[in-house]
Amino acid sequence: MDFTKLARKYQTPLYVYDFDYIRERFDSVKEAFRARKSLVCYALKANSNLSVLKHLATLGAGCDCVSAGEVKRALLAGVAKYKIIFSGVGKDDGEIEFALKEDILMLNIESEAELKRVEKIAENLKVTARISIRVNPDVDAKTHPYISTGLKKNKFGVDINTAKKLYIYCKNSPFLEPIGIHCHIGSQILDIAPYRDATAVTAELLRSLKALEIDIKFFDVGGGVGIRYKDEVTIEPYNFAQAVLANLSGTDVTIVCELGRFLVGNSGYLLTKVLYEKHNGERRFVIVDAAMNDLIRPSLYDAYHEIEAVDKNGGGTLADVVGPICESGDFLAKDVILPPLEHGDLLVVKSAGAYGFSMSSNYNSRLRAAEVAVESGKERLIRRREEFEDLVRLETEYLEGADEENR
Repeated sequence: MDFTKLARKYQTPLYVYDFDYIRERFDSVKEAFRARKSLVCYALKANSNLSVLKHLATLGAGCDCVSAGEVKRALLAGVAKYKIIFSGVGKDDGEIEFALKEDILMLNIESEAELKRVEKIAENLKVTARISIRVNPDVDAKTHPYISTGLKKNKFGVDINTAKKLYIYCKNSPFLEPIGIHCHIGSQILDIAPYRDATAVTAELLRSLKALEIDIKFFDVGGGVGIRYKDEVTIEPYNFAQAVLANLSGTDVTIVCELGRFLVGNSGYLLTKVLYEKHNGERRFVIVDAAMNDLIRPSLYDAYHEIEAVDKNGGGTLADVVGPICESGDFLAKDVILPPLEHGDLLVVKSAGAYGFSMSSNYNSRLRAAEVAVESGKERLIRRREEFEDLVRLETEYLEGADEENR
């Protein structure tokens, strides 16, 4: 991939995605589950660019969404409505009504209160809501506490006993149809054992529901399979599938998984140019034109991203790679070895395809980066760089009114 050419043509900061890599990752997951009925629902929050979604939709992917906006993105990109799942702990009435009217596959329910709201809205619409219930199996995913979701102390899902009670309630409601069961224990998981443990707990509930003649058709194992950022040993799709399937013998359900980072994380690169080098005593800073508003993971999670200087040779020394934002937390890396750098030199921040652009912001009134896809050796722009007019469009119409009120 010619990063220098891309940076020259589209400027920096710039996100670049390898669509061939995304295809390979998706195919590897489908192949791992080929012995069973399966549905791979891409977790939209990882990277919600419409062209990324369309690319995955053409491969047969569904989508796991956590807002009405994400559901709308999935539909706009051509994802079949019967492959869309709506998750999340805080769906408001308008979002629930929208999802029911669009007749998507199902809503993942995270609490008794939410279930009652869905039932009430379905009754008002005179429809039956297809739902699954997110079970919190109280399994430690052994990941960063901010992205752990399967413990009792986390806000997600309900315990096994509550879930069973809610399923029985659903069975007796004319406006609720329980068709799925769901668990998701966290993100960037590198140990296979938590998947075995969580699936075992959830599969036991599945069998008890079948005994009660509650016809569960979909077994949603969530996602969260980790990727390599530095030196991590990751879980192979086959091993992930086997850990799930080991507890489901004798059941006739469609396996659903919600992978996001695994599919797109290592497909992405953030290109950024060096503005200056600066030394404060013995501390070396490489100041670049990308910042925490472009990639917040290092600041938010103290996450590591490998950074490489393009077309620069020679010995390196330790440096902090920092951006222009007026925050001490504005950094892309700390204590990385880089060669001597000059104004205009190009750096590549790797493994930036997930939770990069999707978590970006306009903090400090900075304009968000452009996004480019590379497929079969050809590149194309899939999101233009923002302009200042984009930034203030929703505000300028009120300026005149404010002036009149102050007269």
